[in-house]
Amino acid sequence: MSIDTETARRVAKLARIKVEEDALPALAQEFSAILGFIEQLNEVDVEGIEPMTSVTPQRLKRREDIVNDGGQQAAVLKNAPDAREGFFAVPKVVE
Repeated sequence: MSIDTETARRVAKLARIKVEEDALPALAQEFSAILGFIEQLNEVDVEGIEPMTSVTPQRLKRREDIVNDGGQQAAVLKNAPDAREGFFAVPKVVE
C-alpha cells in the first residue's frame, strides 16, 4: 500500500504536526515503508502460537483479595472543603 502526499498531509493535520510542504513526499514515503513492514508481518504464520505479554516468562505478583474499608477515611476527608459525619458534604442540587 502506498501513501500519497495528500494522505500524508491529512495525517499530519490530524496528528497536529506541522510538516513543511517540501517534507510531505518524504513523510509519505516513510508512511508507505511502515505500512509495507506491517503487510510483511501479516504474512507470518502464527497459527497455534500463544499470545505473549513479555519475551521472558513472568508471573504477576498476587495478593489476597480481602475486602476492607481502606482505613484512609481521615486522610481522604482532610482536604474536603466540607465534611460531616465521615462523608463529603455537598450542596443540594435537586429540589
